[in-house]
Amino acid sequence: MNDPRVDRMAQVLVHHSTRIQPDDRVLIEAEPPAEALVRALFREILLAGGHPHTFISLAGQTTMTGVDDVFLQYANDGQLDYPATFYDLVYEQFESRIRIHSVSNSKLLMGCDKAKLARREKVAGAVTAVQFRRGATKQFKWLTTLFPTQAFAQDSDMNLDEFEAFVFGACHVQDPQEDPLAYWAGLQVEQEHYVQALAGKKLIEVSGPACELKLSIDGRTFVNAYGDHNMPDGEIFTGPVEDSVEGQVRFSYPAVYRGNEVDDVKLVFKAGRVVEARAGKNQAFLEAMLDADDGARSLGEFAIGLNYGVKNYTKNILFDEKLGGTIHMALGAGYPETGSVNKSAIHWDMVCDMTSDSEMRVDGDVFYKDGKFTI
Repeated sequence: MNDPRVDRMAQVLVHHSTRIQPDDRVLIEAEPPAEALVRALFREILLAGGHPHTFISLAGQTTMTGVDDVFLQYANDGQLDYPATFYDLVYEQFESRIRIHSVSNSKLLMGCDKAKLARREKVAGAVTAVQFRRGATKQFKWLTTLFPTQAFAQDSDMNLDEFEAFVFGACHVQDPQEDPLAYWAGLQVEQEHYVQALAGKKLIEVSGPACELKLSIDGRTFVNAYGDHNMPDGEIFTGPVEDSVEGQVRFSYPAVYRGNEVDDVKLVFKAGRVVEARAGKNQAFLEAMLDADDGARSLGEFAIGLNYGVKNYTKNILFDEKLGGTIHMALGAGYPETGSVNKSAIHWDMVCDMTSDSEMRVDGDVFYKDGKFTI
């Protein structure tokens, strides 16, 4: 028997997030544990008149090969640099892709060769650049979501039933009496108020126990994220002027990237670049990612989390960056629609709590205090 929450999820992803139209070509990326959602999406896309295609990875989605652990163990330099052929084709030509994070082993790459991983990031980064470029012009309707698995549940310190309720609740498909399409449409209107209030502003200053930072948003655009690229969602974000970021930040939660957990991260910025980086755990991985390429030491994103329904830290950035009362920043690639021109193979989000003794000033005026907007 189908889980009705999965069916409602598929409807949201197809009709709200990606808005599939007749003849749209859609890639569904997933791992085997997400079979129920893959089937529901396949059906829903067909009903919408689209053309669904599947790419099911056996072990990880990081290297774009389908078998991350084997690839990173045995690939030589030429194989590490070889293009992701099928992804290149789809991302350049298709109208949409839906990626479902659905790992059975979230620690798969913890022991991998970090130099090989960083090298392969450049290939993956080229695909991501196409995603951002075509996504900015609405030619490519990309979406990233998550299917609850035992591995994700364990990372979040929940049992599977609890984690399923958390995930489906955050996506507003848990309650059969709630209209998820209406909810996400309403969130779009609510968040647009804040986006418009930031239009034309020039300088953001953030202060708090863990953050003393200033950055320019002169000429940049804040984007309203209401479930069109992530599900769940609930944030507004921009790309700061690349050479403007000054100050320091100590991130409140472990920064998990490619299955590697980096704890107690502190970054110091000068003229827009990370000049000092410290971690209480996994310093070598942090340094390897910062040295991935020239753009990895600059911020591609500055964002404010607005989903107060996401109450648990899960070690999964899809949820954690949406936590109401937080800000997050991404090292590496920026989104062109914000005005960002930062390019990198990485896009690594890190989250900072703002709920206590913290404020954000915009052009000198208090705009946000202790995790809430003041406007």
